[in-house]
Amino acid sequence: MKLQSAIPVEKSGTFTLGGDLVIHRLGYGAMQLTGPGIWGPPKDPAEALRVLRRAVELGVDFIDTADSYGPHVSEELIAEALHPYPRGLLIATKGGLVRTGPNQWHPVARPKYLRQQVEMSLRRLKLERIDLYQLHRIDPQVPVEDSLGELKALQTEGKIRHIGLSEVSVADIERARRVVKVVSVQNRYNLADRTHAEVLAYCEREHLGFIPWFPLATGTLARPGTPLDAVAHKYDAAPAQVALAWLLARSPVMLPIPGTSSVKHLEENLAAAELRLSAEEVAALDAQGAASRGA
Repeated sequence: MKLQSAIPVEKSGTFTLGGDLVIHRLGYGAMQLTGPGIWGPPKDPAEALRVLRRAVELGVDFIDTADSYGPHVSEELIAEALHPYPRGLLIATKGGLVRTGPNQWHPVARPKYLRQQVEMSLRRLKLERIDLYQLHRIDPQVPVEDSLGELKALQTEGKIRHIGLSEVSVADIERARRVVKVVSVQNRYNLADRTHAEVLAYCEREHLGFIPWFPLATGTLARPGTPLDAVAHKYDAAPAQVALAWLLARSPVMLPIPGTSSVKHLEENLAAAELRLSAEEVAALDAQGAASRGA
């Protein structure tokens, strides 16, 4: 089966976020729209705008970004490409990391700082309310109750609709839920890295959206003769497409957000919505990924 390059993402199924926002499960992560080291403007700004517009054309209704991507560049590109936004498009952003240079990230989640970041994201994205605002990292210098208490105040003021977390443990989520209603968790998770399997299981039990970042890591898993290579050849698909299909099959709360700065790669990634793996194929990929990390 040759995967089509323009398949609508509606084939990935849907998930209801926070009990009231229905989105397609396969979204788009806008981190890679920036320059090297997630710093500065993209090498090809026109292509970055085309990527965003093409994503929406193909049915993407969930775009994830952060004020620290660029910083600010990703949010500004989204507004330039897509505002006024089509009805039903959910733009999620994050705050709580400060940038001091390429590939440098520092947690800062003081209440006053988070309030400032929310206000600036609203301005850059040209929104009156952010549908999903995520605490990018818990700041070890600030009680999480203080950070989330400020986000809850902004939610009460109508500037945030729903609140999510990023890179957290189950204990972190439970502590946060004593302060706010948490609707999603964004942790690193892919075929080769399932460190946060316990968090995923918790999200399934509690029906929280699980947004895996860095979802396309395949590396040596795609070498000739491996299960990933075999499945890719069977469906005439790229290893990255199989990795995305595995994520979608892995859990009904999984919301992959593959990112790219190329329209060609975007279309290839989104075509994974068409790929249906058998239970045997999922199990073989599970085993291969587990073996690759010594599990």
